[in-house]
Amino acid sequence: MDKQSFWVPWQTLAEGHGFSLISLKETLLGGQCFDWKTLTETHWRGKLVSTAFECRWEENTIQWRHPRAQIISPQVVENYFWLDDTYKDAVDELPWRSDPVLQKSLNYFSGMRILRQPIDETLFNFLLSSAKSIPQIQSIGDAVCKEYGKKLFDGVYSFPGWEKLAEVPEADLRSLKLGYRAKYVAKTARFIANEPAWLDYIKAESYEEAKNELLRLPGVGEKVADCVLLFGGNFMEAFPMDTWIEKSLEKRYFLKEWKTSQKIHFARIHFGNFAGLAQQFLFSAERLGILDKE
Repeated sequence: MDKQSFWVPWQTLAEGHGFSLISLKETLLGGQCFDWKTLTETHWRGKLVSTAFECRWEENTIQWRHPRAQIISPQVVENYFWLDDTYKDAVDELPWRSDPVLQKSLNYFSGMRILRQPIDETLFNFLLSSAKSIPQIQSIGDAVCKEYGKKLFDGVYSFPGWEKLAEVPEADLRSLKLGYRAKYVAKTARFIANEPAWLDYIKAESYEEAKNELLRLPGVGEKVADCVLLFGGNFMEAFPMDTWIEKSLEKRYFLKEWKTSQKIHFARIHFGNFAGLAQQFLFSAERLGILDKE
């Protein structure tokens, strides 16, 4: 079978999604997910539900396809891209009407989402994130998936799972350029392998309890815990504080003399139940220099 016939015909994402090309690119490549590779400026390949997956921007629509040997329903795709009405409700609840910084970010990245990713792989990726750029996180994550996961398509490999990683010696992980992060992955893998229902338990808990549980893991601090909860656990009140967000709160909201814990407290109160969604808009706007433009 040639590579073209490997895929089902392109399908079109449900209308009314609200994405633009820039907001789709930021959703896929802007630091919340590390599964996506750019094939062209309007075409990306990644994985979804343990199968290879492609999407593209075509005449102001989003099209997607998957391998013929796999089945992915439109409902699964729409859930991954957060296409139900709760997204519009979330945006409407954000304080953009009285916050010109947030309003500018929302206008520029209109339609940008928080992807609904599996928590197990999200935890793995953010354990790799310390002092690493987005391409570096993707590179070392890919190396682990290539070595221990299943090949889904050229350059696309499944997450091997924590039970499989629990069998891998720390030294072998280090050989894949994880560095000191190998210790975090190895210890976390053994912990989860011994408590396989633990991640499901976290998702069912309150935000505060779930975060306290994650902080028990080696290599998981405040930021990593909030990233895992927001991007993998659908805890929309989580507000990850990285250098871009700290800069934004200091420069745009005049919190320069505040402690990090105070900034997070301010953000969760100011942005409300969907503080994590606001965070992603601010992160992208700050990282791409949008807020400094007239």
